[in-house]
Amino acid sequence: MIVSTTNEVAGFKIVRHLGLVRGITVRSRSVVGNFVGGIQSIFGGQITAYAELAEHARQEAFDLMCEHASQGGANAVVGMRYDANDIMDGITEVLAYGSAVWVEPVNG
Repeated sequence: MIVSTTNEVAGFKIVRHLGLVRGITVRSRSVVGNFVGGIQSIFGGQITAYAELAEHARQEAFDLMCEHASQGGANAVVGMRYDANDIMDGITEVLAYGSAVWVEPVNG
């Protein structure tokens, strides 16, 4: 699956637009994660417990978006973006979305 944050893919032409696709995941911080994050925040710098949680959530949302696009017959997603919202304290929704398309090489 080709994924681009732009509205086109270099070297390819869009031959079909297949619609909006998305991947949504909802994650919560664990008690252990909150404890480790609290300790790390005392010393400053990157809080790896939360950075890892955020990366896992983004990757899961991305993978679900790609799966949604593939199920719809796409071989690429253009205009891909992320969004995140707090649902409640400690629970966050992460959304990956874009336009599913079928692309073909310009010289092919």
